[in-house]
Amino acid sequence: MRTIRIYVDQPLKTGIEISLPRQAAAHVARVLRLRIGDPLVLFNGDGVDYAGELIESDAREARVRVRAERAAAGESPLRITLAQALARGEKMDWIVQKATELGVASIVPLITERSEVKLDSARAHKRVAHWRGVAIGACEQSGRARIPAIHAPDTLQAWLRLLDPQTHETRLALLPDGELGPRGLGRIEEDVLLAIGPEGGFGESDIAALRNAGFRGLTLGPRILRTETAGIAAIAALQALHEDV
Repeated sequence: MRTIRIYVDQPLKTGIEISLPRQAAAHVARVLRLRIGDPLVLFNGDGVDYAGELIESDAREARVRVRAERAAAGESPLRITLAQALARGEKMDWIVQKATELGVASIVPLITERSEVKLDSARAHKRVAHWRGVAIGACEQSGRARIPAIHAPDTLQAWLRLLDPQTHETRLALLPDGELGPRGLGRIEEDVLLAIGPEGGFGESDIAALRNAGFRGLTLGPRILRTETAGIAAIAALQALHEDV
């Protein structure tokens, strides 16, 4: 039986009764067609699943009683930050969705030397809110109870300046001529920074900045991958090697 999971932006604990947000209530009644007494799981991003029971439902309101709580088991042992060059249109939505399903801890949209997507501050704020909604939906689907942090878009150079040179992350940039394949990486730290270029790839100044910040070149083989494919493939490869299966 499929587990129905719904995100709510409020504190949760065993024994309480809550009203679902209006959109979620409508989804429960009209799409899922749940009935009184049906089970569902609530989560709020704190890493815990809250098992509940539907106690009231109509087209405008749904109420749930929380029956029990348990730590969710859907998190990856690797804490991956995906630093992804901004992609056009729905490609970025797809990247956020699939990276969330795979368990990344955070996503940093990057503006690089060859980036063609430009966002002013107002548009960037709206896109971050939209991407967070995409990530929440992916958490509902995939069984995750932690929502990856979605950062505001920043330039590659500005983001690199924020990195602490004293930390011990595994820092990787996906490059067609990278010197290492996934099996050649050796020991991987639990914290991983993975940088992915735009449709035209990282420019020379980008690569120099990444190298200066301690990033090693990662290659996934002889084929050139699209930007929306590259990061997802790299994440899956790293997790498989780290036995996140």
